[in-house]
Amino acid sequence: MIDIPDELVASQVRFNGEAGRAFVAELPRRAEEFAERWGLRVAGPSLHGVASLVVPVERAVDGAPAVLKMQLLDEENAGEGSALRTWAGDGAVRLLEHDPATGTLLLERLDHGRHLSALADSREATGVLAGLLARLSSAAAPEGMRRLGDLAAAMQRRLPEVVEELADEGERRLLADCSAALREVAGEPGDRLLHWDLHFDNVLAAEREPWLVIDPKPLAGDPGFELLPALWNRFDPGEVLWRFDLMTEVLGLDRERARAWTLGRVLQNGLWEAEEGEDELDGSQVFIARTLLAR
Repeated sequence: MIDIPDELVASQVRFNGEAGRAFVAELPRRAEEFAERWGLRVAGPSLHGVASLVVPVERAVDGAPAVLKMQLLDEENAGEGSALRTWAGDGAVRLLEHDPATGTLLLERLDHGRHLSALADSREATGVLAGLLARLSSAAAPEGMRRLGDLAAAMQRRLPEVVEELADEGERRLLADCSAALREVAGEPGDRLLHWDLHFDNVLAAEREPWLVIDPKPLAGDPGFELLPALWNRFDPGEVLWRFDLMTEVLGLDRERARAWTLGRVLQNGLWEAEEGEDELDGSQVFIARTLLAR
């Protein structure tokens, strides 16, 4: 038996509607199926994020601790197993088993009670994150991964219609400036394996390494597209340029190209906000974009 937190039920219904309800209803049967298939026994209460249920388990064959991660398969997480297999535990949580048809994963167990965001010194945390980003993006993306070039083209197509949803003329101009910067680099979108959502809460403490990355939403592209989450998470106006400069240095990125890709990431988030009915952009991302444009 597994427990399904009410918060996960609520988030699934909110974001996925009937598909989310069906996913939640399926979870007990799915947990039983994979426990039998992979020889697992439940070893503690369930954990959850916005989109997934994570069940602490032990492998019956050797008692090794692990977690069973079950999620509603979509275009963002469909490549998670392939990405983790490519990284093979180098800077990321180790993949033990994977069912591509459902997106179900068996992963090594990390310390879910200790995130990188717990480090009091945000600059130290940024240094850790930059080192992990450099390791992950050194790998070429495997075949079949979502491609940044396709995302960039889709953003440019959506912009003229979506931007009109924003009430503030200055914010509309800001997204236009981000779009112009993106056009300068979109012809060379890159081929590295990107995490896409690497912020401080997606890094957990571990035994075999001090810190390991979890929850990739992978795509193939330029590592400059990876930087915004670390500028936005634990937002500090006085650290924006410091963090940006540190990450570009550690990753060995051309700063102008990284600036353009980061502005492209602000554009992506801004389009989402407008499409979801928000009439103004997130203030911290507006600050980040204007700071990079001013530079």
